[in-house]
Amino acid sequence: MTGLSKLQSYWRKRIFALTWLAYAGFYFGRKNLSVTWSSMETDLGLDNSDYASIIFVYSLIYTIGQFLNGYLSDAFGPRKIVSIGLFLAAIVNFFLGMSFSVGILVFLIALNGYGQSTGWSGLIKNMTPWYRTNERGIVMSWWSTCYVTGGFLATIFATYVAFDMEFMSEFGWKRGFFFPSMVLLTIAFMYLLFTRNNPKSINLPVIIEDKYTLGDDGKSNNIKLFKILIKNKALWIYSSCYMILKMTRYAFLFWLPIYLEKGLNYDVNDAGYISSVYELIGFFGVILAGYASDKLFNSKRFSTVTIMMIGLALVCLIHPYMVTFGKMGVIISIALIGMATYGPDSLICTAGSMDVGGKKGAGMASGIINGMGSVGQMFSGFIVVAINEAYGWDNLFNFFVIMALIGGGLAALKWNFKSPDTYIPNLDSKS
Repeated sequence: MTGLSKLQSYWRKRIFALTWLAYAGFYFGRKNLSVTWSSMETDLGLDNSDYASIIFVYSLIYTIGQFLNGYLSDAFGPRKIVSIGLFLAAIVNFFLGMSFSVGILVFLIALNGYGQSTGWSGLIKNMTPWYRTNERGIVMSWWSTCYVTGGFLATIFATYVAFDMEFMSEFGWKRGFFFPSMVLLTIAFMYLLFTRNNPKSINLPVIIEDKYTLGDDGKSNNIKLFKILIKNKALWIYSSCYMILKMTRYAFLFWLPIYLEKGLNYDVNDAGYISSVYELIGFFGVILAGYASDKLFNSKRFSTVTIMMIGLALVCLIHPYMVTFGKMGVIISIALIGMATYGPDSLICTAGSMDVGGKKGAGMASGIINGMGSVGQMFSGFIVVAINEAYGWDNLFNFFVIMALIGGGLAALKWNFKSPDTYIPNLDSKS
């Protein structure tokens, strides 16, 4: 099947838009914590070690949820699973603005982590039946701008409503949770009402032809699928690279405003707005990675990942020198790091996951890769605190240089790897 009907094309665009909006929305309930933390820290009598512990709890639940929800999205459909996560994250964020005790705060953060964990694997699963392998590098590079743009908009929005908005000023930083939760709730309703799982669910012809069938025993075949996936070397190299990238990305997402405020002595407003450059310019790294993988390397994702991770090592290496040029030097450096991080990050967790998992196992593959990545995310806070307290902020960037070079080396091992749409073999065979 080469051409698409008008109805198929319409629904592809609709699914693209709704899933993009859904994941961008999740960031409104995620980035507000880093923006408001300094004020929360003062009001609640906390410190950076508490922050690292809170990030660990969030990331632990998020990691467990990634593995679980990848399976659930394959088993029950992404529309149901992602909708539950969106509503949960929206409700929890509203209550986070009520500044309960530290214990309740940690509990709410954990619930938010689980709600957030439904998003990526479920939405990748939602997108997979609508786009073929030779389209995915470019299509998914545009699609994965959802978390770059979402992170940027969420940072700006949380900074504004928490510190600059006059309305409800008596609530201060708490507004950084109240108003994002309203945005997320609106998006949750839109996703639930207007998205669908796949072409078959609306009686459209399939877009990706699949000559293999799962058979009648869905549970048994899901287990077979899992066994096939975990034997795939490409899956584990993707997972290892993603662990490094996600550790790096979340260190910047959660700690960049704090580094700018405490390490470079910027005020809270400047720290919030300048940190948003990481996502703003990271957008272009995502697009660059997608076009490079499809147009330059013929849908061989690892080639692009290798080059961009080596680039990440280089820009982290020069960051301490860029700081000496003042705010403009910092902005340029943060922008370059954003591009070099988000490019390979987006390629692995979108087109790479879809390629490895295929039509049947995209949710499961995405859950495994993102779950392994979240292990890096889980420990990123402790790594930041340990290196910063022992060796200072500059040596933290040197640590990222080493990690990026390791990731680039791993990706180079699969430089020529490429998967077709029907990558997963016949699950009904006895072999």
